[in-house]
Amino acid sequence: MKKLIAIFVAVFAVISVSHAQQAITPAKVGVNYGKKIDKKGAVSVQQLEKSLAKQENFNGKIEGQVVQVCTKKGCFLTIKREGQEEPIMVRFTDYGYFVPQDLVGKTVVVEGKAKVKETTVEWQKHYAEDMGKSKEEIAKITKPRKDISVVADGVLVVK
Repeated sequence: MKKLIAIFVAVFAVISVSHAQQAITPAKVGVNYGKKIDKKGAVSVQQLEKSLAKQENFNGKIEGQVVQVCTKKGCFLTIKREGQEEPIMVRFTDYGYFVPQDLVGKTVVVEGKAKVKETTVEWQKHYAEDMGKSKEEIAKITKPRKDISVVADGVLVVK
């Protein structure tokens, strides 16, 4: 019985390590991460902002330029907002997939749910750390702020 348990544990460990080390496909036009999506019906970031000014939530596709990707493992990205310092935070449904660093500067379509929410100081510091910001920059984060947040089922590279 002990031998059977040891074999099970060893197999589980090998599968877990191989799964954790799977390569993330480089960002090229047409590559999907997460759910396979297309760009049909995608709205611009400006259209998203107008929609969220009128209603609490947005469900659909958003097209925008990636400005940052989590440096730890690609577990989130941010999309540029015109005339705004803070970009739109895009996390992935159930952390079910990750994106590569070379996605920065590319135009993507994300499909999912967007809403305006308050981001706590703790989470802002966590995201700043994951983006590789300095301790000085992180220390300057002292107040919660309102942000547009997206939980995406899929990401498609379009440019």
